[in-house]
Amino acid sequence: MFTGIITDIGTVIDVRHTEDAALITLTASSALEGIAYGDSISVDGVCLTVTEFTAEDFTADVMAETLRVTTIGNLKAGDRVNLERAMPASGRFDGHIVQGHVDGTAEVTAIKPGERWSEYSFTIPTAVGRYLVPKGSVAINGTSLTLTQVKDAGDATTSFGVSLIPTTLSETTLGALEVGHKVNIEVDVIAKYVERLVK
Repeated sequence: MFTGIITDIGTVIDVRHTEDAALITLTASSALEGIAYGDSISVDGVCLTVTEFTAEDFTADVMAETLRVTTIGNLKAGDRVNLERAMPASGRFDGHIVQGHVDGTAEVTAIKPGERWSEYSFTIPTAVGRYLVPKGSVAINGTSLTLTQVKDAGDATTSFGVSLIPTTLSETTLGALEVGHKVNIEVDVIAKYVERLVK
């Protein structure tokens, strides 16, 4: 489990595609401290398992389903990504429950810079967007954020917004987002459990 508090920004060294999967190698710094084979690391919100590592980088397998529903398949050498190690049982819970199981992607539709924070707007398919609620939690590229607005944007989409403070913009890759960029979205898992139980 993760908390959505990004601890490191990594850089993609190599992405090797096979017939139905990929191998991705990334540099990292604090995310590599005490790392072991089989550890979980969130890469832009996607939970990946470490299969190889050195003092400077690590490699993970990416299966076909992950390539299909996330932005990982579009990564290339030189791209920067948000990293977070799985939370230890004795760790501090600073964000919200993040599994690293991406529900889909959203598109940046507007960015409004502000003096103390910047407002980012997105659209997302309603199938995922229906789990979003104002003041609720969402993980965007693995970053735990609070939703500032949620509304239906059409028959098949939902629009939503978040406000990003300077620390988030500088300590994650979200500050590099531009209109038209796609991001990984993980909704609050509690909403999905509630929906399942009440059916």
